[in-house]
Amino acid sequence: MKAVIQRVTSASVAVADQIVGQIGPGIVVLLGVEKGDAEAQADWLVDKICGLRIFSDVDGKMNLALQDVGGSLLLISQFTLAGNCVKGKRPSFDTAASADEGKRLYDYFVTVAKRSGLPVETGIFQADMQVSLVNDGPVTFILER
Repeated sequence: MKAVIQRVTSASVAVADQIVGQIGPGIVVLLGVEKGDAEAQADWLVDKICGLRIFSDVDGKMNLALQDVGGSLLLISQFTLAGNCVKGKRPSFDTAASADEGKRLYDYFVTVAKRSGLPVETGIFQADMQVSLVNDGPVTFILER
């Protein structure tokens, strides 16, 4: 399971020109599910993301977590994170989970994130989404488990 996380001042996701998820300050999570992934990876990633100290304290140091700053999560499924671009010019998606398994684990990830008590917004699985965000910093991390 792979996640690209970005600290944002605001973000939204639209489907067919309709906003389906929107947050103010917080973290955008682009989540890719691969073959062999399980609930344990989702549990670890949610815990890591919610507790990761990537927000500035009064001294300007990254020392505060999402809950410390009253931030929100915007969770978006991102199939292309499973893409392998090493060979040729066309990405291979051989390691991507099936659509059914990807949806099951994405939905599980969303459920676990909502249990954190933080405000959670989402995109729509397998939809053609347009993501808008203002990356704060910019601060971006790649997490794999």
